Parts: sequence; C-alpha cells; structure tokens
Amino acid sequence: MVRTFLVRGMLVGIVAGLLSFGFLKIFGEPQVDRAIAFEEQMDEAKAEFAKQHGMAAPEEGPELVSRPVQAGLGLFTAVMVYSAAFGGLFGLAFAFAQGRMPGELGPQALAALLALIGFIAVYLIPNLKYPANPPSVGNPETIGTRTALYFGMITISLIAMVGALNFRRMLAGRYGSWNATLMVAAYYIAVMIVAALVLPAVNEVPEEFPAVVLWKFRVASLGAQLILWATLGLLFGALTQRATTLGRVRAKRT
Repeated sequence: MVRTFLVRGMLVGIVAGLLSFGFLKIFGEPQVDRAIAFEEQMDEAKAEFAKQHGMAAPEEGPELVSRPVQAGLGLFTAVMVYSAAFGGLFGLAFAFAQGRMPGELGPQALAALLALIGFIAVYLIPNLKYPANPPSVGNPETIGTRTALYFGMITISLIAMVGALNFRRMLAGRYGSWNATLMVAAYYIAVMIVAALVLPAVNEVPEEFPAVVLWKFRVASLGAQLILWATLGLLFGALTQRATTLGRVRAKRT
C-alpha cells in the first residue's frame, strides 16, 4: 500500500509539475528576463564607471547555459523533478497519516488537510522570512549561506509542525478538539517567530531594483506553489477516494 501511495503521489506530482511549468513560463519567466536586463544594465554602468576612472572593468564569467535553455528545458526539468519528488513525499506522508489524524478523515479530506499543512510549513512560513528573489538578484558568493538559511527555516518549520500535530493528539482528549487546535497553532506560530528572530536576515536586493518586477516574481512563485499543493491535495485525494470506493465494491461482491 505504501508503494501504491508513493507511485500515485509521484504521478500526481508530474501533473502538478506540468501545470506549474505552464504557469511559470507565462507569469514567472518574463520577470526573470526583466531582472536579467536590470543586472546587465548595472554591469554596463559599472564597466562605464571603471572606464571613465581608468580602472579595470569587472570580468564577466562564462555563460554555462544559454538563457533560452534556462527558460525552456532547464525550467521544465527543474520543475518536473521538484514536483515529482514532492509528490512522492506527499504520498508517503499520506500513508503515514492514515488512521493517525483526528476525526477519521476520508481520503479526500485527509489529502486536502495534508496539502494545506505542507503549503504552510514548507513554503508559506519559510518564505515570510526568506522570500523568493529572481535568479539574478543577490551576491553569488553568498548563495551557499542563503540556501542553508532557507532550508534551515524549512527544517525548523517542519519539525515545529510535526510537533504541533503530536501535541494536538495529546491535548484533544483533555481540552477538546477546537481548543487543542488553537493551542498548537499558537505553539507553532511562537516557535516560528522565535526562529525568524534568531536566524539572520538576508536582503541583497539592490535599492534600484524595480519593485514591480520583484513583486510580480514573488507572486508568480506563490502561484506556482499554490498550483503544486492544490493539485497534490485535490487530485491525489480524488484518485485515492476512487480507489478506496472501488476496493469496497469489489470486497462486497466477493
């Protein structure tokens, strides 16, 4: 059964990846092009300044992958691998959560709940601390540090979310489901506030960078994630519900 959920999750992830790729291609890539154009303008300005003052112009690194490949095959591959991987993890999480979540949730409700939890813990809360920036924004020398901080925030968020769900199971019997939910929600928010205050801030967006481009890029990133998690929750739940119903019908016939 776990293998079935894993494969189903990866297949649903592929569907989500196709939808996300189409969305990013239409709404995300134009913002990346504008960000790259801004970076090129800044580089030209630096080169002109260096020339006027008799300084050596900054050296440009070799272009390892052309922009058309990045925006086409590169984006498609990255989105599909990312979505399929998260789909598989979602299937495993569903297999683990079955029978452990409160209220005897059906497959569709459980999948929707897991998708909501995943969206909040994996994307929404970490991105409040470290929001998405266009690829051309930021110091290349700090990319390792920025990546480590971002994944550190995701790890803390996931641990806090799992802890909150476990605490809710312990508190529900004593305080009731609604009160237990409010208590663990407050616990999760408090942990993430502390984490956000402790972890260092990162702000490498140039002051001259167009605010509209930055805003539209972040909205596109949010939209792609919404598509991913909504597809995982709704399509995975619908397929699992259908499989469960067919299994019960077959069991009755036999």
